[in-house]
Amino acid sequence: MIKIGKTPLVLADLKSLLLNGDKIEVSTETSEKVNDSYNFLNDFSKDKVLYGINTGFGPMAQYKISEKDQASLQYNLIRSHSSGAGPSIPPIEAKAAMVARLNTISQGFSGIHPDVTRVLTEFINNDIYPNIPEHGGVGASGDLVQLSHLALNLIGEGEVFYKGEKVDTKILLEKLDIKPLKMHLREGLSLINGTSVMSGIGIVNLIYAYRIFGWITLASSMINEIVETFDDHFSEQLNGVKHHKGQQKVASMMRDLLKDSKLIRNRADIMFNKDKIDVSVFEDKVQEYYSLRCVPQVLGPVYDTLKYCEGVLFSEINSVSDNPIVHKEDNYVFHGGNFHGDYISLEMDKLKIVTTKMTMLAERQLNYLLNHKLNGKLPPFVNLGTLGLNLGMQGAQFTATSTTAESQTLSNSMYVHSIPNNGDNQDIVSMGTNSALLARKVVDNAFQVVAIHFMTIIQAIDYLNLSDKLSSVSKKTYNDLREIVPVFKEDHIKYKEIEGVISYLHSNDAFEL
Repeated sequence: MIKIGKTPLVLADLKSLLLNGDKIEVSTETSEKVNDSYNFLNDFSKDKVLYGINTGFGPMAQYKISEKDQASLQYNLIRSHSSGAGPSIPPIEAKAAMVARLNTISQGFSGIHPDVTRVLTEFINNDIYPNIPEHGGVGASGDLVQLSHLALNLIGEGEVFYKGEKVDTKILLEKLDIKPLKMHLREGLSLINGTSVMSGIGIVNLIYAYRIFGWITLASSMINEIVETFDDHFSEQLNGVKHHKGQQKVASMMRDLLKDSKLIRNRADIMFNKDKIDVSVFEDKVQEYYSLRCVPQVLGPVYDTLKYCEGVLFSEINSVSDNPIVHKEDNYVFHGGNFHGDYISLEMDKLKIVTTKMTMLAERQLNYLLNHKLNGKLPPFVNLGTLGLNLGMQGAQFTATSTTAESQTLSNSMYVHSIPNNGDNQDIVSMGTNSALLARKVVDNAFQVVAIHFMTIIQAIDYLNLSDKLSSVSKKTYNDLREIVPVFKEDHIKYKEIEGVISYLHSNDAFEL
């Protein structure tokens, strides 16, 4: 059980909620804080002009709203902004968005009725997923459109996803005996003013980007086993003189992954041995290609970026991304722009760039294995059948190459693509949700390329008869993947096996990071 509001949420909490189905609970102290904030705002708002309570929204804030119409104003806001388009975001992202929204309003600075926390908690714990379209928000006043679709479901309107089906919200809530939310003061504005959808998608992206990082680190280690490389390029001594934590971390991971491998060699045994180097042309490659030798240097900044991204994402969802901010202690309501999504937009740009870099590394290592002129150890396309008659992994390489190229194009920045709108009230925007959605596509692409890479790695292992010499971690992965993709010589349809490997990689961690 994860308690909302007691301590800041961390990545482990979100993984438990999203991947393991853990439940949530709003602490008593949090409920009291939310209720105090609501009562304060209810009293404070009398005889004052407060944005979104007795004024219109955006450029229409100059219009005063009478007290009798204030509840209708909140309903109008939700319904009018439920205007998204495109496919619905997946349930895991919708759940992450709800958790993020619940956590931010649970800080007690939004002046909303405690019923909001009740309904959100019931949605989350009953696995009711709001129907949130991908397109709609520009990420300036937060995810206005996407969060309006969430709010629409909380008031019992629209459609939700439940047990894999899209169903009428009102009918489902009646069936589950869940009382929908009613507007009291500013619940509509508080629900839709914030960065919770972009943050929710971002957290899911981060979880799977970490998973890709683990798999490409393992794949890089396994390909070093295949070529029986020397161990100095991931040694502590070499990487210790480069003062980047990520590089040192990756090198340490590789040493740990390969510690019991019978294939990794020590340079001194070969290259520093006078009896073995008295030749004019060396049989052994003195240094490997960069995609094998520079893994710590390539993946180090990826790791550092993912860790920094994690810090930003959780700073965001543990913050108050609302407007105005209700500050009971100061007896004041502060108007500003905490809903602006620039932090998330920039981090999602960075996340998709480093994920594309991982994809590019996998593609280059794949090309090395498939090109016999480069590796000098394997048949063309790791073809275990009859050369010419059979084609091995040739067709799959096209998929990996084209998918990598798509990710390279998608990695162009959304953070700098601001388009003014809303009567120029929102004259500089973050496009944070768009950035998160593009990052999700890049993460999905990475799984496809790495899956094809692993299929090629295990074919190479079988051709060279190396399975009994692999490290224990490599051997386990080899055995698991061979359950999905049996060794093959004859050509056959591969797309289902690719899907199977993607599913395996998507559902498991390569090792404990």
